[in-house]
Amino acid sequence: MTDAPIIETGYQNLNPVEQAVSQRRSVRAFLPDPVSEETIARILYLAGRAPSGTNMQPWKVEVVTGSARDTLCADLVEAHHEGGHSGEYQYYPKEFFEPFKGRRRAVGWALYGLLGIEKGDFEKTRAQHARNFTFFDAPVGLIFTINRGLEIGSWLDFGMFMQNVMVLARSHGLETCPQAAFATFHKVIRNHVPLGDEDVVVAGMALGKADWSQAENTLVTERVPLEDYVRFHRG
Repeated sequence: MTDAPIIETGYQNLNPVEQAVSQRRSVRAFLPDPVSEETIARILYLAGRAPSGTNMQPWKVEVVTGSARDTLCADLVEAHHEGGHSGEYQYYPKEFFEPFKGRRRAVGWALYGLLGIEKGDFEKTRAQHARNFTFFDAPVGLIFTINRGLEIGSWLDFGMFMQNVMVLARSHGLETCPQAAFATFHKVIRNHVPLGDEDVVVAGMALGKADWSQAENTLVTERVPLEDYVRFHRG
């Protein structure tokens, strides 16, 4: 397969913005084709038009390519296998509950099913998780950081910035995968990029051209129906 699987939306004649948003997915296998620094800069500059409370613009990005990317990835994979690392903030609830628990399990087993990873196969599961730290072979790795003195509102703003990056990437024929897993290894990352004590690693992101021939990229995650999360109040 050489083309992206179509994500059905139920709507016809999508405009370019709708197309970019609705067909975005988390890609987990990339081609080695390089991405020009000019293109990366263009995406990140335009993403900076994201809204933020009182225009504080809390986002910072470290871009790693080439040998800088390779040495970072090698150390991250080693640290992953060694274990014993922890992030500086809580991404998931300490204990999952429904409906979120069920959604998490469904996407996990859908992905592992495509990869031939059976329940209880901890070795293959760990190896697949380690692929996060090679940016799934993408040529460009992004590390997002935020000042630790900022509050939850700025983290919400940061999410809008990251969404802009992902949508804008698609306008250049590129795909992405946002990766919270990088936050766990902030100490390793600090050995490779000059972060200050005030900087918290929010997430990483893989950026590049998707390898649509790989099984994991055939995954199309389900979305709940609109009525599950939207209520209209009519006067």
